[in-house]
Amino acid sequence: MGTSYNHLSAAERTTLMVMLADGLPQSAAARHLGRSGSTISRELDRNRSGCDDSHEPYDAIVADERARSLRAAPNLNPKLGVDTPLFGVVQDQLHEGWSPEQIAGRLEEAFPDDSTRTVSHETIYTAIYVLPRGGLRTDLISLLRHGHAKRRPRSRDEDRRGKIADMVSLHVRPPEIEDRVIPGHWEGDLIKGARNQSCVGTLVERSSRLVLLARMDGATAEAALKGFTAILNRVQKPLRKTLTYDQGKEMSRHKDLTAATGVDVYFADPHSPWQRGSNENANGLIRQYLPKGTDLSGLTQDDLDAIAYKLNTRPRKILGFRMPLEVYTQHMIDLSSV
Repeated sequence: MGTSYNHLSAAERTTLMVMLADGLPQSAAARHLGRSGSTISRELDRNRSGCDDSHEPYDAIVADERARSLRAAPNLNPKLGVDTPLFGVVQDQLHEGWSPEQIAGRLEEAFPDDSTRTVSHETIYTAIYVLPRGGLRTDLISLLRHGHAKRRPRSRDEDRRGKIADMVSLHVRPPEIEDRVIPGHWEGDLIKGARNQSCVGTLVERSSRLVLLARMDGATAEAALKGFTAILNRVQKPLRKTLTYDQGKEMSRHKDLTAATGVDVYFADPHSPWQRGSNENANGLIRQYLPKGTDLSGLTQDDLDAIAYKLNTRPRKILGFRMPLEVYTQHMIDLSSV
């Protein structure tokens, strides 16, 4: 990350060239390099040797030279300049509690064929951190999840976080989970309250986008086990299949959670929020009701159920403007008729 934005290094480009020449798909190259699929797609779009022909082979040397020449060219009209309409959209959504990843994802969904109205999450981060010191920069940085005055290298987070014992990667999940047709597969996370001293567990069912909120007594592994066990065991057993989570230490008792609920737990790659995209998007919606800086410790489970109900009775474009509760209810009806 750091000052090199999110472009691939020369070594990464060489690896990508070899993997593509061997017939491996872009997704496999992305996993091997620890990069998002969108990063690989952008690299091929920008730096393929014949940029107007997607069938041209990818040449790492040509790509590296082209990338360096593009970086050296002056950017006279930055897409996210402070005075641009797109910057205003990003600023408004940051104030709504959305993360750069969520903003970028929603823009891509809304304007898939208009590159002037979409932007990557890395471009959003870069645009914020290159602002001159002052009120606007301070305000926007404070809206980011961690609010660091300077961007930090990913390796620091990985070293500090440590590893969870007996993790099973999402890359070995049953393939049926990917297409979101079969219900019962969930994504999970925690959202933190004021001064990170309180939290709420969030769960999203991948096929219906149904949201469940779990009251937590803290962000410890014991509190997460108790909170997630209670909320998952309210779900019909056929709809408790898997849970995909990030590598937060609160999930270190994942084997106990499986024993208590029957839910198999899989772990996303570090720094890969797109692998739990439904949950990341839901967290942005939840922040409308639980803004950053709110003390979450006083909320009862009934309070959280009421918020979840509001979210689950909103029409969703991705569901053909049906409500998550409608889709989930149909799943339960289908199961009862089997």
